[in-house]
Formats: sequence, structure tokens, C-alpha cells
Amino acid sequence: MKCSEVKSRKEAATPRGQATLCNIYVARAENAQLWDIEGRRFIDFVGGVAVLNTGHRHPKILAAIREQLDRFTHTCYGIVPYTSYVELAEKINRRGPGNFEKKTAFFTTGVEAVENAIKIARVATGRPGVIAFADGFHGRSLFGTALTGMVSPHKLGLGAFPPGVFHAPYPNPLHCVSTAESLRAIEFLFKADIDPRCVAAIILEPVQGDGGFYIAPTDFVCGLRKICDEHGILLIADEVQTGFARTGKLFAMQHHDVVPDLMTMGKSLAGGMPLSGVVGRAEIMDALAPGGLGGTYAGNPLAIAAAHAVLDIIDEERLCERATVLGGRLKSKLTALKNDVPEIAEVRGLGGMIGVEFCNPGTRQPDTEFAKSVMAHALERGLLLLYAGVDRNVIRFLFPLTIEDAIFDEALGILEEVLKESVGVTA
Repeated sequence: MKCSEVKSRKEAATPRGQATLCNIYVARAENAQLWDIEGRRFIDFVGGVAVLNTGHRHPKILAAIREQLDRFTHTCYGIVPYTSYVELAEKINRRGPGNFEKKTAFFTTGVEAVENAIKIARVATGRPGVIAFADGFHGRSLFGTALTGMVSPHKLGLGAFPPGVFHAPYPNPLHCVSTAESLRAIEFLFKADIDPRCVAAIILEPVQGDGGFYIAPTDFVCGLRKICDEHGILLIADEVQTGFARTGKLFAMQHHDVVPDLMTMGKSLAGGMPLSGVVGRAEIMDALAPGGLGGTYAGNPLAIAAAHAVLDIIDEERLCERATVLGGRLKSKLTALKNDVPEIAEVRGLGGMIGVEFCNPGTRQPDTEFAKSVMAHALERGLLLLYAGVDRNVIRFLFPLTIEDAIFDEALGILEEVLKESVGVTA
């Protein structure tokens, strides 16, 4: 079977809004490599969009899922609970930021975690308002899209959104937005749009994901904590993409001496199985009445089993340290290429969460076409890459942290060749 044949069937059977990055169709995968239905090999530097920090088909995750399959696959935790859910919650409570009593609830998708975190915050504070940030991404449900700080493609044609959501600029030195300006913008919201006594929560990504891998400066995170404490607002860290060793810490907020009141998680939590969660201060998590949290598939036992294995793998294989080492090697490679590739405007990242932004060398404007060219030529050479940023001029690197050194070096070689060859292509 040819990928082109499946592409025609896909276009006839599925809606165009469900876009795909490339027109290869996977047949099998192993750690940081995958093969398509035509037998072609690719190095995966996307990892299911930060879902595969532990790689494709890690043996310990497969074994945990198989063992659970032999016991039971579903009861609905809200009907007949199971100890593995409770044990995983206990582990997250111990390892989440903050030296205080915590509780954790599990869901299925990242946006479910975000929506439930907002629901918890609203009930706990008795307030309706939420402040999010420009270029942030919090999911594709209607409320998740309202929180997301990008119009295209997420908000196009959707019309009115749920009320009570406000946006402030996120610090971005490359594009001339300072921490002070971001914090002043929040104070301006309090004067122009919403009384701070009506704000339930401020939600941020410690490193913006789809928005371009911009990193929250520590003084910004500290400033948010100060504003929240002053006005009785809850601080929510959206760690769906940054969590589980990706940034060199189990959670990205651990890079700052700042503790959120609530934290969302997902993606690499269960190594490819659908699982997300919210962890937070126990008294806040208990705000909703019994039955106010849950879902038919929330905390699915197969996904819970996978998550237990993921935490073990992170510890045993020292993936936080591995993320820092690999990310450092990638940043060094990209930085060394700046003289040969003037389109490289900035290389940034924490741990193994690295982004490279491309701008036109003459105008310094975002160079979307250059990023597209790099991605397309990399795919031809067998390296799978993913864009980010409002202008889609950033390439983000989300390789499995378990990737073998030889495969990683091969990928860096391909990346160097493609970047050098792409210079001048879009001029």
C-alpha cells in the first residue's frame, strides 16, 4: 500500500479541519524511530507532540499495560475505583511542587485537565474571571480555545467564546516584550476590564508550547505569584507539554522558586496512553461537591498502569539529566550554525525542550517559509520536525529523552545539512 493512496482515502473520509503534518502513514515504531507503510525509516523529533518522553513502545510501559490487560480494562473510576489510581495520585502528590498537602484528579486529555483546573478555581474562589496569555495554547475545546492566545487556526470562524477570559502579553525579549510590560498589562486589565476581586485564576505555560517555546523568566513567574497573593487569585501552571522530565526537571515550575496553587499535566504522563491530571492544594482541590469531577474514561486503568511505569523510567534512566545533556548538545549545534544560517534569530529552551526561531536576516520579520523549507527537506532526509509560533516560524524539538546517542547524532547531522542547504532558498 502507498501513502498516496491512503492520503486520498483520508481526504474523502475525514474533515479537513483534522489536519496532518505530513503524508506518511506509520506502520511501526521503536524508541526514537518509526517506519511508514512503504518501509521508509524516520527519526522522530516530534514525539507525538511531547507525549513520548520515554520513547515509542518502551518495554517497561508495554509490560505494565499487558499486566493490566490481564486484570481489567475499565470499570469507570467513579463507579468501581481501583488502587492503582490512588497510588498514582499519591506519587504525584509527593512529587508535585509545594511542601503542603496536595490532592490529584486524573482525566483523559490535556484540555480536560485545563478545564477542570479552571472549574476548581472558580468554585474555590467564587469568582468567574481568568487571565491567560497571548501566544499561549490550552487546548481545542471551546473554553480551551477561549484561553488560547492565538486566533489562527484555533479561533477562526468560531464567533463568541465563553465570557470572563482576558489575555495579557507574555514576556518575549526577542519581540520586545519585557517582564515589566507583561506585569503592567495585568495591572491594566484590573483597571480597564475586570476587578481583581472577580478573577479566579491566572494560568500560564512555564514554557509556551504551540506559541513558540518562549520561556517564562523567573522574575515574571515571581511577579505573577505576588499579584495572585495580593488579590486572592489562584496561580495555575499548565504543564501539559512541559512536564515529566522534558525541561530537565520533573515539572518546569521547579526551575523557579515559585509554587502554583494548581498544576495541569498530560502528554508524557502515560507514555502514549491517554491520561491527564490536575494536582493542587488539598483544600482547593476539595472545593467541588462529590460528583463535580470525573469522566467515563478519566483515569483509565491501562493509562494509569503506563503512568506508574513512566515515573519509574524517569527515575531509573535519569531522564531529567538526560534531557539537559541532549538539549545542551542540540542548542550548541544550532548556536554554532548561526554564522552559516543568518535566518536563525534565536535558539532557546530548557532541558530537552528546544526551539529555534527563524527571521528574515534583512527585515528581522518572522520567516515562515524558511521554517517550512527546513521541515520539508528534513522529512525528505528522514527526520520528522514540528513547527510552533503564531507565525509558524519556530521549529520545536521534542525528541524522546530515551533516544540512543547514535540516532541523536545522526539527526543532528541531517539537521545541519538541511539548515545549510536551505539558506537563500526563500530569499
